[in-house]
Amino acid sequence: MFTTEQIRKTYDLSLMELLFRAHNTHRDHHVPGKIELCRLISLKTGGCPEDCGYCGQSAKIRLGMRTSFMAHETIIAHAKKAKADGATRFCMAAAFRGLKDGDLLQRIIRAAREVNALGLQVCCSLGMLNQTQAYALKEAGVYAYNHNLDTSREHYHKIVSTRTYDDRLNTIQIARDAGLSVCTGGILGLDESKEDRISFLCTLANLTPQAESITINTLVKIDGTKFAHAQDCSFYELLRTIACARIFIPRSRIRLSAGRKDRSVIEQFLCFYAGANSVFIDDSLLVTNNILLEKDHAMLEELGLLPMDDSDVFC
Repeated sequence: MFTTEQIRKTYDLSLMELLFRAHNTHRDHHVPGKIELCRLISLKTGGCPEDCGYCGQSAKIRLGMRTSFMAHETIIAHAKKAKADGATRFCMAAAFRGLKDGDLLQRIIRAAREVNALGLQVCCSLGMLNQTQAYALKEAGVYAYNHNLDTSREHYHKIVSTRTYDDRLNTIQIARDAGLSVCTGGILGLDESKEDRISFLCTLANLTPQAESITINTLVKIDGTKFAHAQDCSFYELLRTIACARIFIPRSRIRLSAGRKDRSVIEQFLCFYAGANSVFIDDSLLVTNNILLEKDHAMLEELGLLPMDDSDVFC
């Protein structure tokens, strides 16, 4: 088990030494010149009963987002475009407190089977779920389940009041027990302290087994939410968090996610050097903007990075 003191000592290294250690760890476990391309779509946007203070999809802030479930044909069209654009993972998210049995579950299962048949890894992010649902998703070809911890246990009550930190951990365990790959992570820029970031990293590092994918977001501020005026997360805090995640969670894919649109090419390069090796492509991430696809392709070419292909992803 890792301790917060171990992670703090690494987090506080000089930036040069921290990046050196992180990059060497990355090279030991990954092909350093390859980046996983993922596509994320929202099956159902808005109307969520949770009160997550960063999220524009909460019904409690009433931003008027659509709540209807995406048509099956539209889901498959998105998946086909994602594959054509070079993505190997297709992530389907929905603004649910938790997955419910019935028609919506069957529609998700149907979509998962067809997307899987296209040769894409299927990841779902559907809130809390039970064991029966988790096994049903696994049987349908879902490869991974995303459920973020968001922040540290100590800071969590300032972010969300409608569920607990242990609810989050329990959902991750249910997905794991069903044989699903685990994707989890958090958001930087929620007025958390350095100690919160260290505690958050310690929780991730001590998951048994560790998650196959770690998602690192920086807050994209949305008017009307609790954290619309939060203090910005500095780039160096993001870089240190990624580097520590790579050192202490060496085999996981680390996904540079929300907030990437605000990072320059050189900043993204440093994140990749520190161990990030996965991004979301296309111009939107649920309810926030993302980098245009052509700019991502130009960046990868400029940096000499290659998209992962099936031989990298399905190994």
